[in-house]
Amino acid sequence: MKYVNANDILPEELLSMIQAYYQGGYLYIPKENFCTVKQQTDYEIELEKRNQHIYLKHLEGRTNEQLGKIYHLSQASIRRILAKEKVKHQNMKEIIEQILPLWGIENKQLLQIYPSAWEINHSYVIKVYDDQKQLERNLKISEVLSDCDIPVAKTVITKNRENYAAYQNTYFLMSKKLPGSNISNCKDKSTAWKMGCAIARLHTAFMKCEKEIEFWDNSLLIEMKGWVWETLANNEWKILSEEEYAKTVELLESVYEHLPKQLIHRDVHFGNFLFFDGSFSGYIDFDLSQRNIRIFDICYFLTGLLAEETEASLTKTEWIEIVKSAIAGYESMILLSKEEKGAIPCVMACIEILCGAYFININDTKHAHDASQVFRFIQNYERDIKRAI
Repeated sequence: MKYVNANDILPEELLSMIQAYYQGGYLYIPKENFCTVKQQTDYEIELEKRNQHIYLKHLEGRTNEQLGKIYHLSQASIRRILAKEKVKHQNMKEIIEQILPLWGIENKQLLQIYPSAWEINHSYVIKVYDDQKQLERNLKISEVLSDCDIPVAKTVITKNRENYAAYQNTYFLMSKKLPGSNISNCKDKSTAWKMGCAIARLHTAFMKCEKEIEFWDNSLLIEMKGWVWETLANNEWKILSEEEYAKTVELLESVYEHLPKQLIHRDVHFGNFLFFDGSFSGYIDFDLSQRNIRIFDICYFLTGLLAEETEASLTKTEWIEIVKSAIAGYESMILLSKEEKGAIPCVMACIEILCGAYFININDTKHAHDASQVFRFIQNYERDIKRAI
């Protein structure tokens, strides 16, 4: 049998994974059969999801060095992955360049800031939509909030006085760039307090203008008992047990009718809430806005911090302090009811179960597993969370 050096034939990231289990000896790799073909397919899916995630973090401002530490890859591998991902988006960049004259923009400097959004000349942002109705709903929400003096991006109309442009069954909405940027990490309790205030301010505006906006009337409880349960059952309860799921949903159901419902943002994270010189400067992206329990937004924001993959991830003590500060910021504008405070750990746990089911549906097993770990973290520290609020 002829032996070959793994350095000569395996991708660096795959070799690193193998070295975590075995190093310095001979390793026999059998010829592929049906099972190994399936495993290879699963591995390729995982790599694709990971590479997409790396690209998103790059767009959010992470350096190659930071990405290398997070994903245990060399900076050369990170550069190679980013180059491949950029090629995938090149076609959309060329389309945007073609249609910019519709807004009277000829000289352009395009910078991709999100998989579906591009910054133009440091002054505008153009967002790409496949769903026209979603675009129009987002546009309406922004217009109504602007009338309520809420800092949202102003729409830039085309030369033909249209709110957006259509090209090849794709829709393009341009807006003025808000001042500020997203924050990558949060260990600052004052920033958490400001986020709590910002969420409450948005909720106050939403309550005033709900009647003017058409939106999706959703229910976390119905989702948990519907597609989430079906997904987890079809997946044979691999990321959490049926008993864990049932206990959490039963608790949610016992308090759900007492939790206030209203229009919420539904996608609260530092990418959608902007800061400038340490102060909150604006809201973006209302694509997922819906009527639901109002504590969903702050719970989603706080659990999202636990899922952050950084070299400076929050410790349990740091996160509990941020929970305390964010809730205090929210309550400086809107007081939470006793039932809402008591339900916060349960809603957090449900959000992680929901996220796990979502990742299962898109074949992203790594992040489904990560969601289950955050779920158990919340379960383990339920008393600490309740004491903090």
